Amino acid sequence: MFWDQTPYQVYHTLLERGECLGSLSTLYRVLREANQTGERRNQRAPQSHAMPRLTSTRPNAVWTWDITKLATTRRGVYLNLYVVMDLFSRYVVAWMVSRKENSQLAQQLMEQTLTRYGLDNQQVTLHQDRGSPMIAKSFLDLMADFGVVCSHSRPRVSNDNPYSENQFKTLKHQPDYPGRFDSPGHARLWASDYFAWYNHEHHHGGLNGFTPAQVYTGEFTGIAKNRQAALTRYYEKHSERFVRGKPTSALPPEAAHINSITSEDSGSEDSAAVNFPTLSAAREALARANRY
Repeated sequence: MFWDQTPYQVYHTLLERGECLGSLSTLYRVLREANQTGERRNQRAPQSHAMPRLTSTRPNAVWTWDITKLATTRRGVYLNLYVVMDLFSRYVVAWMVSRKENSQLAQQLMEQTLTRYGLDNQQVTLHQDRGSPMIAKSFLDLMADFGVVCSHSRPRVSNDNPYSENQFKTLKHQPDYPGRFDSPGHARLWASDYFAWYNHEHHHGGLNGFTPAQVYTGEFTGIAKNRQAALTRYYEKHSERFVRGKPTSALPPEAAHINSITSEDSGSEDSAAVNFPTLSAAREALARANRY
């Protein structure tokens, strides 16, 4: 009668009946010696997911994308905002508002975006989380057809897609963000204005004050010269205010990273480098060997 019960349940059931066959630990020991303590249900094998490590040093080398929910004026009803962003420049290359969230819409978004930017059969890395649209076989097959390398966040790790998450935070903290949208058309109208501002007017802190469009197009080089000229003129008028010398206008970072390798990581076994003796030491070792 106890074939489907755990030793813990059996022990306490018998104890309530006034029966005791031994201690609970004894029951477990007897079952363990008979190899009867294993999990009887089918279990999924443990999975290990490597930490995604991506570096982008130019536009269109790495894209990151995600989907966020937009609340509507109807309680419990949400819209879905799909956003694809270039990692290096933070430039939003495509976006879409839909009532649904599925792999078919994800395929439509990516196919049209890759074609629009002329990236068919080019090596682009696409970083995303593990939502159902992102891991659907049909979606991954389409990305393979385009020559896109897919990178995924680890399960239950919230900071493996920080660039997309930060962009959504910027979006939802805008002073004119409605909070709730009346319809998909309302959401598209607001998003159109927002992304135009974000790409072309937003002085991004992660880009040292340049806009995503300026970095994406390379226009920042000329703008940086104008900035430097303005700083130089101001310095020449008020040099006494600059105790550290002549100011320089910062350029955008040369690379953008997702989970970049730190100094601690570089010293670990996983990323250990091969070391070689110096030439002089090698010659001395060779000379000593020849003497014997």
